[in-house]
Amino acid sequence: MQDQLLTLQSEALAQVEQAADLEALEQLRIDYLGKKGKLSKILGGMGKLPPEERPVIGALANTFKEALQSSLDQRKQALSEAQLLERLEAERLDVTMPGSRRLLGRIHPLQATIDRMLDIFVGMGYTVVHGPEIETEYYNFEALNTPADHPARDMQDTLYLENGYLMRTQTSSVQVRYMEQHQPPLRIVHAGRVMRRDTVDATHSAVFHQMEILAVGENLTFSDLKGTLNEFITRLLGKRETRFRPSYFPFTEPSAEMDVRFGSKWLEIFGCGMVDPNVFQAVGYDPERYTGFAAGIGIERMAMLLHGIQDIRLFYTSDLRFLSQF
Repeated sequence: MQDQLLTLQSEALAQVEQAADLEALEQLRIDYLGKKGKLSKILGGMGKLPPEERPVIGALANTFKEALQSSLDQRKQALSEAQLLERLEAERLDVTMPGSRRLLGRIHPLQATIDRMLDIFVGMGYTVVHGPEIETEYYNFEALNTPADHPARDMQDTLYLENGYLMRTQTSSVQVRYMEQHQPPLRIVHAGRVMRRDTVDATHSAVFHQMEILAVGENLTFSDLKGTLNEFITRLLGKRETRFRPSYFPFTEPSAEMDVRFGSKWLEIFGCGMVDPNVFQAVGYDPERYTGFAAGIGIERMAMLLHGIQDIRLFYTSDLRFLSQF
C-alpha cells in the first residue's frame, strides 16, 4: 500500500502540472481527493493492514493530501492569472480609437472657437503657451507698464485675494512670464479666462475669455502686425474689409483698435499695438535691438460673430437647448 500511495502521488502531481484549465484542475481534485477518489479507494483497504503499519500509511496519506492540495492551489493561482490576462487582452479597449457614435456631450461653442483660433495662429508659426489665472499685481499691471497710480487700473478693477494676489484681468500677463524665460525671436499665442468688475448684460460679462498673441524680433513693424491680423480675420471670417483706429493701451505704443466691416457697419474686434519699450525693459530685453507687436482678442465676441449669437450670457447658462445646436 505504501508503494501504491507513492505511485499515486507522483501520478497526481504530474497531472496537476499539466492541467490546461480550471475545470480540468477541479476534476483532478475530485478524482484523487473526493469521497470516491483514488486516495479513498486505497485507504479503504487499511483495515486489512497489521496494526503497526496503519500509522505509517496514515502519515503517508496525510503527506500526500497536503502535497497534492498545495500543488492544486499553486496551479489554480497560475491558471487564474493566465485566464485574467487572456481576458484583459481580449477585452482591451483602445481609448484612442473613435467611438462608433457620439451619444452624449458636445464641444462647448467657446472651446470650439478657441480651438479654431489657435489652429489658425499655430498655422502661422505661433507656439501655444499657458499661464496662471491667479496673478500678482506685478505681472498683471506693473510689468505691463501700469503702475499703482495709473488711471487704466480703474477700468480693470478685479477680484483681489490675500497677499497681493488677484484674478487676472488680461491674458497679457502671460507675455511677461514667457519673455522672462525665453529670448527673442518668439511668436506665442495664449487663450484663457479673465475677470473684471463689469455689469453683466447681453454683451458684457464679469468673467470672459481672451486670446493673446505676441511676436518679438528684430525689425518688426506695425505693417507686420496689420498683415498678421488681416490674415487671421481672412482665415476665420473670410475676406473682410478691416480698418485700424488709433487707441491707447499702457503696454503698447502705438496702439490701435481693429474693426471689421459687417454689411454697412463696422464692428470692433480687438485691440493691438507695438510693444512698449518699458515692457521690454521689465523683462530684460534691449528695446533698441528688439521690437514686437501684441493683440488681445475677445473669444466670446468672436464666437458670437461666428454663430450669430446675440446674448453673451447664453455661453454660461448651461442650457442644453442652446448647447445642442453646436
